[in-house]
Amino acid sequence: MKKIEAIIRKTKFEDVKEALLAADIEWFSYYDVRGEGKMRQARIYRGVMYDTSCIERILINVVVRDKNVEKTLFAIQQAAYTGEIGDGRIFVIPIEDAVRIRTAERGDIALYNAEQEK
Repeated sequence: MKKIEAIIRKTKFEDVKEALLAADIEWFSYYDVRGEGKMRQARIYRGVMYDTSCIERILINVVVRDKNVEKTLFAIQQAAYTGEIGDGRIFVIPIEDAVRIRTAERGDIALYNAEQEK
């Protein structure tokens, strides 16, 4: 099992969500986050200077079985891509175990409904 964390542009969230659903990744969580990037610049709007170094992004968390890692990465990368600086990052983190609280199932079986695969 792997945990995939993706930090993406807010404007690309709907595209990424649709891509994940199309790849049969039906459960993920997401959060509004802020971060600091390399680009340090100020923008002037109507005579007022704004610091744009603090960037608003979306952080997506999803835990998938090993067989679904590549298709999940591909879906996020393709949907979040603009070709410009600031498209984001994807991190893949190993997961030791998972437990479904309701049934006490452990391992990757806890990530999906076995009844649906029959």
